[in-house]
Amino acid sequence: MAHVQANDVPIARLIGFEAKEIADGRAVVTLAAGRQHANPMGTLHGGVLCDIADAAMGMAFASTLAPGESFTTIELKINFFRPVWEAHLRAEGKVVRRGSTIGYVECEITDESGRLISKAASTCMALKGERAKGR
Repeated sequence: MAHVQANDVPIARLIGFEAKEIADGRAVVTLAAGRQHANPMGTLHGGVLCDIADAAMGMAFASTLAPGESFTTIELKINFFRPVWEAHLRAEGKVVRRGSTIGYVECEITDESGRLISKAASTCMALKGERAKGR
């Protein structure tokens, strides 16, 4: 988590998003979306929205882990509600339900005007002991 909190994550550098808040089952990721993130039609590529949602949800879930635990995402779903060309986006991930192994997490992505751009959900699995090593 130290790498995440210092925004020293390779995919974050590549896409250009930043972790802003991570605590207590909640995380916020921001992205200044621009032409470098466009799909062939000129709007923001859906994969970029999926990346920032996945990051926010993963960080939110990771904030619930005990020392020595890790996790993996086992399912991810996203809905797109409006196109984006250039915008300051905010992805807020929240753990909705956290069991001993499985957790359900949701994320809303909004623009600088507070308009809902996308909504995502994921299922995460906590890894413990040998399964957590090297992750």
